[in-house]
Amino acid sequence: MNAVPIAGEAPHEPPAGLIMAARTPWFDLTECTGHRTVRWAGGERAGEAPMTLDTYHDLASVTKIVATTTALIRLVSERLVDLDAPLSAYLPRSYEVITVRDLLLHRGGLWEWWPLYIQPDLPPPRYRPGRARRYSDLGFILLGRIVTAATGLRLDRAVAELVTRPLGLTQTTYARPTGTEVAMSALDDRVEMAMLDTGRPYPVPYRSTDFTRWRREPVLGQVADGNAYHALDGVAGHAGLFSTVPDLLKYCAALSRYEEHDRLWRPEVAREFFAPGPDPEQALGFRRYALDLAGETVTVLGHPGYVGCAIGFVPGRDVALVVAGNRLLVAGAPTPTEDLWHGLLQATTERSRTV
Repeated sequence: MNAVPIAGEAPHEPPAGLIMAARTPWFDLTECTGHRTVRWAGGERAGEAPMTLDTYHDLASVTKIVATTTALIRLVSERLVDLDAPLSAYLPRSYEVITVRDLLLHRGGLWEWWPLYIQPDLPPPRYRPGRARRYSDLGFILLGRIVTAATGLRLDRAVAELVTRPLGLTQTTYARPTGTEVAMSALDDRVEMAMLDTGRPYPVPYRSTDFTRWRREPVLGQVADGNAYHALDGVAGHAGLFSTVPDLLKYCAALSRYEEHDRLWRPEVAREFFAPGPDPEQALGFRRYALDLAGETVTVLGHPGYVGCAIGFVPGRDVALVVAGNRLLVAGAPTPTEDLWHGLLQATTERSRTV
């Protein structure tokens, strides 16, 4: 599943541990390999605790759909949030020309990323709103605040009330995993520090020396994302959730069978969230992927996360897909999450051809 390196680039290193799981009407697929934690000695990586299906994972940006987008499906269904309302309708002194829909489509024009632990005030939009898709953590941080404003609850409480408890996701929680089997998320804060010092991929006007509370030790049981951890107490609309593969499969199965859950949301609202927007690969909150399955091409809705998790489901088809790895525990270039995800999609396609 490793990507073929471009000439002159270092090859990608595989994650320390990896789980691939698929549940379909035709077959089930489960592969669990490697280790959830590692240690380093003499510059070499050695596995410690094994990866298991009960391991908790830092979901990173998968939080954007499991928590924030799903909560908004419920709030729109209950007419507590209007997709076409300006952000200022829910967040006073916020943007008046950007709508909730814009943020879900990543067309709000906001900066992709900003170190809120250095400068907590959001900067002005970087691009003209509504003109193009620019993937933005800041947009989902604001969407999380809208969930809080609409419910009157802290975001973790709102997500528990709207999403995890009704769907029976007993192993999905913000910030502090309830089990002892937790996958190591990162070696330390080096990725975030490098983003600041190089100005890549986003040229923010700060450097790592502008912050003094960096984590210098392995990140275990804490969200890896710097804004979620250092600025937002582990609870944010863009990152912060932890979960297990069985819980993620349960979530995906529920969204796949969304019409059976009309006590939670209006099916027509769910369908609006699932539909392609101006950018065919992007729905409201969800990414859209093509999958060859059982002799036809279907659309998978899901999302990847930076630490190494990705999930997806096929509406109306009872198809649930989950990949969970700890890809950042390497000395060199980690395998991109998208490569791990497409490896699962390919394995699912190949398996469907043999049944």
